[in-house]
Amino acid sequence: MIGEALAASVDALDAAGVEDPRLDSELLLAEATGWDRAALAASPEAELPPQAARRFAEMVRRRLRREPVAYIVGRKGFRHIELTADPRVLIPRPETELLVELALELRPNSVLDVGTGSGAIALAVASELPGCEVVATDTSAAALEVARANAARLGLSERVRFLAGTAPDGEAFDLVLANLPYVAEPEWALLQPEVTEWEPREALLAGPDGLEAIRSFLSECGRGLSRIPAQTSTALALEVGAGQAGAVGELMRHAGFEGIEVRSDLAGIERVVVGRR
Repeated sequence: MIGEALAASVDALDAAGVEDPRLDSELLLAEATGWDRAALAASPEAELPPQAARRFAEMVRRRLRREPVAYIVGRKGFRHIELTADPRVLIPRPETELLVELALELRPNSVLDVGTGSGAIALAVASELPGCEVVATDTSAAALEVARANAARLGLSERVRFLAGTAPDGEAFDLVLANLPYVAEPEWALLQPEVTEWEPREALLAGPDGLEAIRSFLSECGRGLSRIPAQTSTALALEVGAGQAGAVGELMRHAGFEGIEVRSDLAGIERVVVGRR
């Protein structure tokens, strides 16, 4: 029965140290059966079809190995879109939506998304700001493959230009958004296995203080400011880790940005640092 299968999964995941065993079990069972979670909750006595039972059991086995739910089901919601997710890219996180919210607030004509990964930021901006020109870059060819596939599935391939690298030479943008690696090496061992064993390490780790990638990018920005036309106003927003906002703000000032401001996520963590040229 559905109720029994769900209870057994919750007990197993809880014993394995999974953070939210009930939610994960419900999501996996919904995926296995094709029912939504409300229907499952309303029908605990219903029989679980054999094929769905086998599929659910395999999903639970994968979750017991601490594989993230998003990788198991192959997708993750981000704002109003749903993205394909697999270990080639980071799983989109709610706090990253702050970058999209900033774009909606500023309503730029052009946006550059640096380190696009799955394409979450770029595709959300393209979806919610139809008149905006969007360019997305990444140094990972595998990530760009995922991002382009997401764009095609969402019907946004004509709206976002994907490029290898960081910032395209000779182009200026109204708004630059970047979710670069910001995990410090000493913090790595403290993260959940879902992160350290499954998500791409190169998209997370950023040296002893967690600022190597941001420092390198801002240095590049500083050199490039002289090539930006004087009449162009560029805003830059960086997602940062807990406790990094002050240091990143100083790095932005040294790179030629002014009017530094910090925005906090729903947990009260200073999560996005914004500067303007």
